[in-house]
Amino acid sequence: MHLFRFSSVGVDAVRSIATQAKTARGEVPADTRVYVIGDIHGQAALLRHMHEVIVADARDHPIGRRVVVYVGDYIDRGAHSRQVLEMLASNPLKGFETVPLRGNHEAMLLAGLNDDSAFSGWFMNGGRATAISYGVCDQRQDACWFDAEVMWTMRQALPEHHLQFIEHTAIAHREGGYVFVHAGLRPGVALTEQEPEDLVWIREPFLTTDGEWPFVVVHGHTPVDEPEVLNHRINIDTGAFASGKLTCLVLEGTDRRLLTVTGQPH
Repeated sequence: MHLFRFSSVGVDAVRSIATQAKTARGEVPADTRVYVIGDIHGQAALLRHMHEVIVADARDHPIGRRVVVYVGDYIDRGAHSRQVLEMLASNPLKGFETVPLRGNHEAMLLAGLNDDSAFSGWFMNGGRATAISYGVCDQRQDACWFDAEVMWTMRQALPEHHLQFIEHTAIAHREGGYVFVHAGLRPGVALTEQEPEDLVWIREPFLTTDGEWPFVVVHGHTPVDEPEVLNHRINIDTGAFASGKLTCLVLEGTDRRLLTVTGQPH
C-alpha cells in the first residue's frame, strides 16, 4: 500500500513540462539564469546566507529573467524547519521567479497530516525536529516522543500559510534542456508517463543508470560529499543538515556554476 499518495495535479504537472518548447539538452532558454538550491532540512541560517549570495550574484550579473528552484526537503532533521518555511512562504526573493519542488519529507508530512497511520512514519524519519521547531514538544530530542497528543498538537501548530506553501509545491519543473525534480526519474519511462511518487522518492535504479533522456535531470534527495555533475544528471544535495554545506547550481545558456555556503549545522 502506498502511504504517500499524489493527486492528479501532480500527474498533470509532469505531463505539462514534457510538452514545453524544446531547447538543447543542457541549455536553458535565452536571457534566463536559473539558481537551483539543494536540500535544506531546517538549516535556516544557511538558506538565509545562500539567498544573500544569490541576490549579490544576480546584482553583479544582470539578466532579463531570474528563476530560483528549490529541490525540496525544507523540513525535518535540522532544528529550524519552522523558520525555513516562514522564510520561503512569507519572504520570497524579490525580482525572482520562485519554484519550490516537493521533497519526500514534505510528502511524508502531508500524508501524516491527513492519515493518522502515516503520522508516526513522518515523525520518526526526521519529523521530530520539525515538531520541536513548532514548540509541539520538549526542545530536547530525547524527550520528544510520538503520541496522539503530539500528533494533534502538530496539526494545530502548523500555520495555514505554511501548509499552503507545502501543498502548492511542484512535482517537477522544466527550463529548456533541464528537468528539475527532488529525487530522480524512472529509467526507461517517458517523461509523460513518470509516476509522481518516483520523482519524489526514487534512488535506484535512477542513480546507477546512464540515462538517455533529451534533457539533464537536476535533483537532490541522496546526500553526497560534493555535487555530482554527470552528463545526464546533477545531484546538488550536499547534506546540509549534517555537513553544514548548502549548494546552489547556477545555469545560464550552456554554462554551469556552483555557489556554496557553509556553517555549523543545527
